[in-house]
Amino acid sequence: MDEIRRARRHTWVALVSVIAVMWVCISLVSAIELGEGRLQWWRFVPALIAAAGFTWLCTRLINAMLDRRYPTRQVVVAAALAVVTAGMGGAEPFGWGWALIAWLSIATLWISRRRVMVLAFGTFAAGMALGALSLATGAGIVTIDLGVTEALFSYALFYGLMCAVAPPSNRMLVWILTLAVQAHEGREAHTRLAVAEERLRLARDLHDLVGHQLSAIAVKTELAVRLSDVDQGAAKAEMTEINTLTRKALRELREAVRGYRDLDLAAELNSVKGVLEAAGVRCEVHLPYRDLPDGVAPVFAYAVREAVTNVLKHSTATFCDITLRFTDQEAELRVRNDGVARRQAADLGSGLAGMGERMAAVGGELAAHPTDDGEFLLTAVVSLPLRG
Repeated sequence: MDEIRRARRHTWVALVSVIAVMWVCISLVSAIELGEGRLQWWRFVPALIAAAGFTWLCTRLINAMLDRRYPTRQVVVAAALAVVTAGMGGAEPFGWGWALIAWLSIATLWISRRRVMVLAFGTFAAGMALGALSLATGAGIVTIDLGVTEALFSYALFYGLMCAVAPPSNRMLVWILTLAVQAHEGREAHTRLAVAEERLRLARDLHDLVGHQLSAIAVKTELAVRLSDVDQGAAKAEMTEINTLTRKALRELREAVRGYRDLDLAAELNSVKGVLEAAGVRCEVHLPYRDLPDGVAPVFAYAVREAVTNVLKHSTATFCDITLRFTDQEAELRVRNDGVARRQAADLGSGLAGMGERMAAVGGELAAHPTDDGEFLLTAVVSLPLRG
């Protein structure tokens, strides 16, 4: 979930940057007016207060929008503050008028395209009307170098361009964040589904293995009880058969449990490769041309499973590289991916911590940490021959 929080924070910063641009424009225009002695304080102070209130309200609006809520009342109040800011400040689109563009970029999130077009046209009309009013009253700085016609044309060009570009740009940012959240939720759902399927498979296998024997034992036990008072020889024969069935069921149950505990490395590699590629992670597997020494494959199978589980749950990887090699002295497994989970090596989580204990039990070592090139590397090394 850390990646989703990071994506949300980046999206929040991108949306707030429109407000930051507004303040940069306001500062530049105010500095020019102040330097030329044209700053009218009766306009400047109310515009500044309105801009401050607009900024505070817009930050709340952005948080609500990222939570997929559309507070209509606050949007309307923000629109009024934006109009006051632009009107009192002079309504230059590259100055106080930028408040209108900032409002439009936020107000057009989570609404239909038709409403986006209506708000964009309304913002353009408000900007042009306020700009014409400021030109008529001699406010603003455009009239210093441009005539009224040229100023209105520049207003129309700038307001038209920004009203056309700002809404789709911010809507795309929020859309990308939504896709990231959905992908993360889909990955978690896939993991839960895999766990549920594994539990169902275990239940089916146990039922198929011992269900018949247990049913037979129950029937024969009841029969032996009935025969105990009538034919002790037949009852004894039934009890002997019950003992045989019990031992057989116990043996098959132990074999089943051993099969689940001792994973098959080849099957595990094929399974994790399929799961990773289904999740959109390119997976490459590099195996030695010789069979691994006895006992190494099950240990590495567990390590592969845990490493890939972390790739799916705790990172945003696009590729995963799995490499196995061994010499006469040691065998090594390396799992590398580009979706770094920003954790210290000492904080491996319960899964990797348990894997480290399993490796230590056979005289091996486990290390998992981010690398200098922005990747995450898990290394499992065991000395040969295995201990225990």
